[in-house]
Amino acid sequence: MTRTHGWLTFSAIGRIALLVVGIAWMDACTLEEDAPPPRHTADAVEADAASDSVVVVPPECGDGTCDPGEDCLTCTEDCACAGLAATPPMGWNSWNLFACDIDEALVMGMADAMVETGMKDVGYEYVNLDDCWQVDRDADGVIVADPERFPGGIAALADYVHAQGLKLGVYTCVGALTCEDRPGSFGHEAQDMATYAEWGVDFVKVDWCYSDNMDAAERYGLFRDGILASGREILLSICNWGVQEPWVWGPQTGQLWRTSLDIKDGFLPLMYNVMGVESLAAFAGPGRWNDPDMLEVGNGGMSDDLSQAHMGLWAMFAAPLIAGNDLRDMSAATLGILTNPEVLAVDQDPAGLQAVLLRVTDDVRVYARPLNEAGLRAVLFFNTSQDAPRSASISWSELGLFQGTGSVRDLFAREDLGAFVDRFEAEVPPTGAVMVTVRGTDPVPGPGISEVSEMPWRYSTAFEGTVARDHAFVPAGEEPGPVLSLGGEVHGTGLGVPGGSVVVAHLGGRCDLFEATVGLTGNAGPEGSVVFEVWGDGTLLWESDVLSPDSAPVPVQVDVTGRRDVKLVTTPAGDSTVGDRAAWADARVHCE
Repeated sequence: MTRTHGWLTFSAIGRIALLVVGIAWMDACTLEEDAPPPRHTADAVEADAASDSVVVVPPECGDGTCDPGEDCLTCTEDCACAGLAATPPMGWNSWNLFACDIDEALVMGMADAMVETGMKDVGYEYVNLDDCWQVDRDADGVIVADPERFPGGIAALADYVHAQGLKLGVYTCVGALTCEDRPGSFGHEAQDMATYAEWGVDFVKVDWCYSDNMDAAERYGLFRDGILASGREILLSICNWGVQEPWVWGPQTGQLWRTSLDIKDGFLPLMYNVMGVESLAAFAGPGRWNDPDMLEVGNGGMSDDLSQAHMGLWAMFAAPLIAGNDLRDMSAATLGILTNPEVLAVDQDPAGLQAVLLRVTDDVRVYARPLNEAGLRAVLFFNTSQDAPRSASISWSELGLFQGTGSVRDLFAREDLGAFVDRFEAEVPPTGAVMVTVRGTDPVPGPGISEVSEMPWRYSTAFEGTVARDHAFVPAGEEPGPVLSLGGEVHGTGLGVPGGSVVVAHLGGRCDLFEATVGLTGNAGPEGSVVFEVWGDGTLLWESDVLSPDSAPVPVQVDVTGRRDVKLVTTPAGDSTVGDRAAWADARVHCE
C-alpha cells in the first residue's frame, strides 16, 4: 500500500511545503534510547576485548582461506560477503548532468575517467546509461539502441566497459514508454532482460512512468523473474519514487529501491531526499538498500561544504553511491569528496546498518550508525541552518558505549582529533556537516542469563516508532503500548516491534544461547503478518515462517556460541506494514 502519513506523501507541492516547515522534524528511530545503565564491570570489558581477539576472530584469520567458523564480518581478510550488492553499489549515471544528451563516446569517456581518476580503485564500478539510449523495437520486439548515438550497439559498449574492469548499466521503464517517451518494457519485461543479458549488461534501472493503476510489486516482479530466467547476474534498481512502499516488497524483488522523487542540485531538494530515506533504516541491509537517488556532487549547485555533507549523509544512510557529474572534468575538491576513502568505508561497511536520526537540536540533525568493528561508531552532524554555524554534541551513552575515554577521528579531514571523555562537541558550518568516528567500548552481558530488553544495544530502529522494552509496540505519538501478549498469554519482558525493525546486541563472544518466544501481539491488526530472523555476525541463524495473528507463538532457541553480535530482525513479510505488531517475548541470552 502507498504510504501517505506525515511528510512522506507523493504530491510534489505538498511535499515541498511540508519540507519547509518540517526541517526540524525528528525521526523516531534510535541507535540507543532509554537503555538501562550497563550492569557490567571493568573485568567484563577486559573479557570482551579478549573474546573479540580470541573467540570472535579465529586464529586462522588472515591465512587467505575462508575456513569454517570464519565469516565476512569477523574475518574480512579471508571471507568476502557473498551475494549481489552485499554493500551498496557504486558507480556513475548519465542523467543528472547530461539527461538525453548521451552517446557511446560519452560513456566510453566516463569509463576511462573512472579508471584514470582512481575512482575504480576506491570501489566505483558501474557505468550506467539512463533514459534516451533506445529508439524502437524491431519486428521481433527486440529493443533497438539509437543507431546514430550508439553505432556500435550496446553489446560492444558493454565489452568496452568490461575491458576497463567495470560494469555496464542500462535504463528502462515499467510503462509502454519511458519518462522521455522512448520505448518502455511493458509487455516485454522477460524479453528485455534476456536481451540485456545477451548484451552483457550488469545493472538495470527500471523507472515508473506511464504506470497508472499498476501494482508496483507485481510489475517489478516481472523484471526480477526475467533476470532470473536470463541466467545472468544483473542488479535490479527499482526506481518507482517510493510509491507503494518498495522498502516492504523490494527485498524480495531487487537490490535497491528509490525512496523519493528525483534529486535536484541544491539544498532544499537535497533535504527532501534526506527526509524521504532517514526513517527507513529498518528495511536496509546487505543486498537490500534504500536509495535516496544519485549524487549531485560536482554539478555546480552546491557549495563544497554542502557537497561534502551530501556525500557524508549518503554514506551514513548506506546508500548507493552513483556519481552524476562529468568525471572527465572535475575539480580537485570534487574528486576528493567522491573518493575520500574514510567516508567510503562507512558507506561500504559490511554490517550494512543504515544510520538513524538520534535527534534534532538547534537546526543540527545528529545521525549515528555502528560499524562492523566492535566499539566503533560513525557520527554525522548536519547543520540545516543556511546562514549560521551551530554547535553540536554526542555522548557515548547515546551511542551505546561505556562512558569514559573514547578516541575521535575526523573523516572529512582524515585526521585524529584525540581522546575525549564521555562526549564530543563540534561546530558545524551552515548547510555543512562534521563526520567523525568514535572508538569506545561496547558493554557485554555479564555471566548467567541476561534479558535483551535490559541490555544496552549497539543499534535499534523501528519503522514509525521505537522498539519497545517490555511492552507492545505502538507508532510514535500514540499512548504507551499495552503489555506484551502472545496468544492470550502475558509476558513480562521482551521487545515490542513492528514489521520493520532491527535490534543489535553485542555479545563479545561470551554467550552460547539466544532464546525467545515470537509472534504477533494482542494489538496486531487482522491483516498483520511478519517474519522473524536471528542473525549472528552476518550469518542468518534462524528464520520463522510468515506469522499472522492466528499463528501460535513460536519458541526460539538459537546457538550463538562465539558470536560477537546478535541481530534480531522483524520484516513485514513482503506485503504491507499495516497491522504488523509483534514481539520477541522473553528474549534472553545465556552467557559465561
